[in-house]
Amino acid sequence: MTKLKDKIAIITGGADGIGRVTAEFFLKEGAEVLIFDNNKANLKNTIKEINSKKISHFFGDVTVLEDNLKAVELAKEKFGGLDIFIANAGIEGNVKNIEDYDVETFDKVMNVNIKGVFLGLKASIPAMSDRGGGSYIISSSVAGLTGAPGLAPYATSKHAVTGLMRSAAKECAERNIRVNSINPSPVETRMMRSIEEGLMPEDSNQAKDIFESNIPMGRYAKADDVAKLMLFLASDDSSFITGSVYTIDGGNTA
Repeated sequence: MTKLKDKIAIITGGADGIGRVTAEFFLKEGAEVLIFDNNKANLKNTIKEINSKKISHFFGDVTVLEDNLKAVELAKEKFGGLDIFIANAGIEGNVKNIEDYDVETFDKVMNVNIKGVFLGLKASIPAMSDRGGGSYIISSSVAGLTGAPGLAPYATSKHAVTGLMRSAAKECAERNIRVNSINPSPVETRMMRSIEEGLMPEDSNQAKDIFESNIPMGRYAKADDVAKLMLFLASDDSSFITGSVYTIDGGNTA
């Protein structure tokens, strides 16, 4: 279990869901991990439950440059540098048609889902360069590949990060920094419970049934499914892969 031996990772949105499971996978493979989240209670609980000397945490906001810079500096201080940055923090916003969508929530979705990824790159590129390269992985969505009625701002943000990812991949290739995105179909997380309830507040289970009926493999992804792909892209197994969109959707977009 040494695919990430001597590697140092930051995971945003790392206190629960995909972020937490990814942190656990990385630790098992030998990495040292800093989880970065804006939920203080979840952070403390996760650190307590994982109970490892190789994990630390940072309470902050991915939409603030100074917090991203502080997280990177903390990883350097605690562990000695930075090799992997998982830009996993994201929000779904509201489930509403465009004409009913409030501008304040639209702006918040853009800030977290796009600006947060941009600021993570801005803060981490110099630190990865100092280590001779690294891997920057963005959590995106199949909503970044198709339209998503009722979730237009969310889908827009996920389309946008593809352009950011591909631009960063070309900019950073000469520094041996790889940049890729992972685009899952619905995953068994809090976010999907929120979307299901927003689409069908009277029967959220029916909303889930409808989503699953569009997935040829007949189920939502599990956080483990996504974390395994994160591990591949973080490790040297993917050393010649950059600028790529990795769809993990049970055939949803086939």
